[in-house]
Amino acid sequence: MSTVRSKDGTTIAFDRVGGGAPVILVGGAIQHRALDARTGELAALLADQFNVYRYDRRGRGQSGDTQPYTVEREIEDLDALIGEAGGSAAVYGESSGGNLVLEGSARGLAMTRIAVWEPNVLVDDSRPPLPPDYVRWLTELSSSGRRGDAVEYFLTTAVGMPAEFVTPMRQTVMWAGMEAVAHTLAYDGMVVGDSMSGTPAAGERWRGLEVPTLVIDGGQTPWMSTGADALANSLARAQRHTLSGQEHDVAAAPVAAVLSEFFAG
Repeated sequence: MSTVRSKDGTTIAFDRVGGGAPVILVGGAIQHRALDARTGELAALLADQFNVYRYDRRGRGQSGDTQPYTVEREIEDLDALIGEAGGSAAVYGESSGGNLVLEGSARGLAMTRIAVWEPNVLVDDSRPPLPPDYVRWLTELSSSGRRGDAVEYFLTTAVGMPAEFVTPMRQTVMWAGMEAVAHTLAYDGMVVGDSMSGTPAAGERWRGLEVPTLVIDGGQTPWMSTGADALANSLARAQRHTLSGQEHDVAAAPVAAVLSEFFAG
């Protein structure tokens, strides 16, 4: 493990593997290095071709969590990683991590290429938008010690998982790890913001971006596919790719294959 200091002094933990041009991996909600072996596999698959950085986002794993949280501070964290990587990098983000990558690029971070896997973009009424008090309620649950309830609220409200599926999950080994980062679910809610509004404007949020961008989905979740289409159509230099049959928790090998080709371009 290595660390870098963000602009506000927060320690951000990361690991690095491989050689070549730098690629930074940005996780989605709950993900961090100790909890997500799949992104470790992804890093290993890319390491033959790239210098791959995988980090714990603010408030997770071995990274710090200076308060108060703002999206701008998370963007500064990513900027610190880019600086550590040499001043510019290709960046891949999953789910809400993809939203963070897009937002960071819009605010001028030195990203040479961007790839996003199923970013949280809802442009129609195919599923309910996030409630207006979504972030406030997540914050209240986690800050009052109801961390498990915060995770359940995220899974049922944001992910759309039926409540009866969540109850047995509370008895699994992974649940404690999810509770440990429950407070960061509100952070991801702030990152996503109006992108889950269910209006066409959600797909236009990053229209001004001119960085080459690969928008990927698995075709298993209709609202995510529609959102990915809208996002790609709004960007001047976007490519669109579907990894057919892949769930939101995408397998490392197929995504590594498309990232290797795109980032080498």
